[in-house]
Amino acid sequence: MAALSAWFWNERFWLPQNVTWADLEEEEAAAGLRYPRVGHLLSVVPLTFAIFALRLLFERFIAKPCALHLGIQTNGPCRPQPNAILEKVFTSITKYPDWKRLEGLSKQLDWDVRKIQRWFRHRRNQDKPSLLIKFCESMWRLMYSLSIFSYGICFLWSTPWFWDIQKCWENYPNQALTPGTYYFYIVQLAAFCSLFFSQFTDIRRKDFQIMFVHHLVGICLIFFSYVNNMVRVGSLVMCLHDVSDILLEIAKLANYAKYQHLCDAFFVLFGFVFITTRLGIYPFWILNSTLFESWALIGPYQSWWLFNGLLLIVQVMHIIWSVCIIRVAYKALVSGKVSKDDRSDRESSSEEEEKTSSGTKEAHNASLNGANSINGHLASGEWAEE
Repeated sequence: MAALSAWFWNERFWLPQNVTWADLEEEEAAAGLRYPRVGHLLSVVPLTFAIFALRLLFERFIAKPCALHLGIQTNGPCRPQPNAILEKVFTSITKYPDWKRLEGLSKQLDWDVRKIQRWFRHRRNQDKPSLLIKFCESMWRLMYSLSIFSYGICFLWSTPWFWDIQKCWENYPNQALTPGTYYFYIVQLAAFCSLFFSQFTDIRRKDFQIMFVHHLVGICLIFFSYVNNMVRVGSLVMCLHDVSDILLEIAKLANYAKYQHLCDAFFVLFGFVFITTRLGIYPFWILNSTLFESWALIGPYQSWWLFNGLLLIVQVMHIIWSVCIIRVAYKALVSGKVSKDDRSDRESSSEEEEKTSSGTKEAHNASLNGANSINGHLASGEWAEE
């Protein structure tokens, strides 16, 4: 264990050239300062469980009553007609039967193919979460994002590096840890850990893998930036990401509550803020500083490369999500209202028909003429989230 610890905490990996852990400890003791230490992060463990418990209480006693007051009911998707044969196919063979199997089932049951398609679609949607669950989840995310963003802005407003990002590298790594930065980091790391584990029980959407990577990269970024004292630029990154989350969750809540005009307005605002912050401010302010200004002021070292590599991965995900937002915005311009999120976990009839009809005969394709495309506009659409 001693050898493993010595290898993991190698000074040449974590610290710039000519700086050692002993140097930091001596200066910390001499000047009476407090630098980030990995032991500080132990408080994240109980705080992670506390945040998760707070979420459950919030959804149960605050979000749910609000949803019911707005008329959002617990009713889920339509349940299919009980059928032992189709249930056996669904559970034992496939949830997405091809055209050949559909024709066989149609002859066996004397059902129309469209009726069987509809049965499988309803059966897949049967276990999907209700609108009430989605509303409660979004309301919790809104509450958390609004709270942590407000706190972040309050303490960052009085810091010099908020107004001049080059101050993030001034006298690095001998930068004292302020109480505001410490609490901001601890809460954000605990929230990311809570999301990392709860994503397996939350509403699962089509970009689950991207969200998994996003949460994992976020945890690594917060951990690495804290241990090697890059907390100044780290706090800027986290605060920048929170602002668009607030607008997104408001749009989702308005959508679930059937306030379509409010939903459209906040989605447009969210799209503008997201693209401005993630494709504008983040690369040209944050990445420009971490890649080029820090290179000139402190020089690259091993954990510097890792830190910037993780930031670049985040930027790639920003581009992917921006494409999704632009697609939804384009559909909104065509239809006159915001449409279904490309990541939605609820299937429409057109989606189901598209899946089952792919690769079939031209005669069958012709029989589906007039059906909506897989991205048909649905007023009850769901929203992409960060």
